Amino acid sequence: MPGPLPRLATGMTENAPGVGRVRQLRVVVEAEDYEEAVTFFRDVLGLPEEAAFQGDGDARVIILDAGRATLEIANPAQKKMIDEVEVGRQVAPKIRLAFEVDDSAATTGTLADAGASVIAPVTLTPWKSLNSRLEVPAGLQITVFQEPEPS
Repeated sequence: MPGPLPRLATGMTENAPGVGRVRQLRVVVEAEDYEEAVTFFRDVLGLPEEAAFQGDGDARVIILDAGRATLEIANPAQKKMIDEVEVGRQVAPKIRLAFEVDDSAATTGTLADAGASVIAPVTLTPWKSLNSRLEVPAGLQITVFQEPEPS
């Protein structure tokens, strides 16, 4: 396995030779109930539709704009700590989506009213964000979080 990539002053790593800068992160989720998932994420959570495509055999995909994307990589100890802070026990699968919102309490209520199961209500985290955890369509767990106001 090759050694670590060189780090830049900003904390970013240089891309491997021949690899351009990543322009976008897309998380692709297979949803058994496509319509339910589209309704939940587009209409209830409010992710704007960028594009939608249909193919042979009823193949369908929708691309929703979720704002700025980051890839958060956590070791098992960090994942366990986040579960403990947000939920009080281990519940998260290997992949969990997190959405920053303006009002985590209101958003959690709206999502619950639309059928999401609240795993843990809004909780103040040690890093001062307000987080809730929900089970949502397509078999996903999500965190809804509100960052503290800058002081």
